[in-house]
Amino acid sequence: MTTIALVATSHGTDVAAAQSAITALVDAVGEAAPHLDVREAFVDVQLPRVDTALDLVDGLAVVVPLLLAPGFHVRVDINGAARREWVVAAGTLGADDRLTDVMLRRLAQVGATRDDVVLLGSAGSTDADALGSIDEAAERLAAAWGAPVAVGHVGGSGTPMADVVRAATRERPGRRVVIVSYLMAPGFFQGRMQRCGADLVTGPLLDGGPVADELVSLVLDRFAEAAEGLDWSAGGPPRASADPVVTKSGT
Repeated sequence: MTTIALVATSHGTDVAAAQSAITALVDAVGEAAPHLDVREAFVDVQLPRVDTALDLVDGLAVVVPLLLAPGFHVRVDINGAARREWVVAAGTLGADDRLTDVMLRRLAQVGATRDDVVLLGSAGSTDADALGSIDEAAERLAAAWGAPVAVGHVGGSGTPMADVVRAATRERPGRRVVIVSYLMAPGFFQGRMQRCGADLVTGPLLDGGPVADELVSLVLDRFAEAAEGLDWSAGGPPRASADPVVTKSGT
């Protein structure tokens, strides 16, 4: 059986709690798929950078962005590094109903109720596709929650989170305002979100506790979808007697 590298690529951070949370996801993916060569890489702050990590792969590779939405780092860093005959890049993790499930669980953890006003909080972006993906995540959450979910951002060009919180407080006086964090891990943006004036802010998708099975499933499915586009004849290892194990974990 031939092994393919899954290069799990996140933004990178200097916040220890965020580093541990992301690494825990990568480790969980490796444990769930021992037939894969799972490696960790970054587009900024931490090492190895994704292009360096790919240089060290001996064979075919799929870069899976541990990012929630497309944008500069996907378009430039990840897709640029993946311009090799033996590499393909997967899509980002969002929007997906499995992320919705994790956010619903985070809302339950902070005691949110149907009487609360729920907002989706994002790091933000200046990329139109990224903003569209974030809006879709909010629409999926709204459908599952049973009430509208407005979007606020703590960076980028979208509506500032603090403005969205003030509007919700003004339009629905007497009701708690709850931000559900649409962030991968704790850190700078989570801190900014907590200072936007909401009554409650959930933890991020990776909150330092056990890694959600949904996130592991999502990473493996993004890998499997992209792996179908690998070209075995272009610089990769010789085809083994059987194709490599590439399975989708389900949706």
